[in-house]
Amino acid sequence: MGADMRRKLLGLLGTAVLAATGVAVLPASPAAAASGCWYNNGNWWCHNTYGARVYSLVYDGTYTEVGRMWTTTSWFDCRDETTPAWVGGPHPYRWEFTKADNGAWGWMKDTSISSETDPLPVCVED
Repeated sequence: MGADMRRKLLGLLGTAVLAATGVAVLPASPAAAASGCWYNNGNWWCHNTYGARVYSLVYDGTYTEVGRMWTTTSWFDCRDETTPAWVGGPHPYRWEFTKADNGAWGWMKDTSISSETDPLPVCVED
């Protein structure tokens, strides 16, 4: 049996398993991928990548990891883009303030968040 035939059979088998379990896997629509963060019960919520790193951030552009986010929907306090630390993406200097799953407060890179973060309030210094 050739490699192409094996791939086709595995694809059909995977489809049959998904159909038998009632699980549907659909690609995200462009509108869903670009949906913004939302406010609920006193927190701003956004979709983020599993295992996203949370950092202690110094305003000279350096940062160290303080925790991880093991959920893919997390709450955030505010956004900041005054740090010189480059993250890339549509908001190249934007970071969001949050609490990692280990309880450490810190900043997540905007590129780890799939929701549009424009709705989050801008962080203000006390």
